[in-house]
Amino acid sequence: MAIPEAQLETWSHQGAGVGSRDTYATIKGALEAKDAGYANQQFKVFLQGSYGNDTNIWSESDVDVVIRLDSIFHYDIAAVTAQEREAFEAAHQGSVTYGYDTFKSHVVAALTKKFGHFVAPGEKAIKIKANGSRRSADVIVATAFKRYRKFPPSTSDVDIGMCFFTAKKERIANYPDQHSLNCTAKHQATNSRFKPMVRVLKNMRSRLVTDGLLEAGIAPSYYIEGLLYNVPPEIFGPKYAATFVEAIKWIRAADRSKFVCANREYYLLGNSAVHWPAANCDLFLDKVANLWNKWNLI
Repeated sequence: MAIPEAQLETWSHQGAGVGSRDTYATIKGALEAKDAGYANQQFKVFLQGSYGNDTNIWSESDVDVVIRLDSIFHYDIAAVTAQEREAFEAAHQGSVTYGYDTFKSHVVAALTKKFGHFVAPGEKAIKIKANGSRRSADVIVATAFKRYRKFPPSTSDVDIGMCFFTAKKERIANYPDQHSLNCTAKHQATNSRFKPMVRVLKNMRSRLVTDGLLEAGIAPSYYIEGLLYNVPPEIFGPKYAATFVEAIKWIRAADRSKFVCANREYYLLGNSAVHWPAANCDLFLDKVANLWNKWNLI
């Protein structure tokens, strides 16, 4: 028996926003303190993730915040010619006086000054534990990032995003602006049905995790957004049940190796830190289909 339309309608609703907005405002204020070690640098603080993209659900608590240093940038010039590489290196000679490691240490200090022992650096993000009405949060410390296809570049020859480094010094590049803009465009192209459908799938994932049928972390929200981003707009109809059935049918029949992330900068599936392992995607699809088919037995 299929999941009732009324249940899907409930799952489609956006989660509470007041607590997340207040949490973000508090963290943003701490990061923009005038006595922070990076106060004289160019930087930007912004939301990303589910709260930033309006796909948050009621069961989500973490608020994802980014502080991006724009005074410097990291880069990828693997695609340029040898001659262009020489030109790039000549144009960017000189030492960096304020680097990523110093910036991150100053961010930790600014957050610790405000939140004390609730702050704990993690593998990818600085964790801020919940306290009272403040939600838990992850703060990503990033710098600007540029990927060149040609140098000197025209606007279309360079992709501008951000990057950060894990505790093991692995660089992870991402493109949150492109992700957000493309998700919004998809939402508009589907008559405002894309983001509610993302919430439906995320609630199904949460139900599976709560019931012990899916391990937490197998289907991150970012990849669920990317999965549905690849589904053609005409499949998103006025009824959630019909949309779910047709979307899963289309996804399973498609060549998923060609799916792109919503930022359109990477393929969705793969084995690197920016990809969703194909086996995890397959498992998620199997589990949501099974939840759908056996709903009357739950």
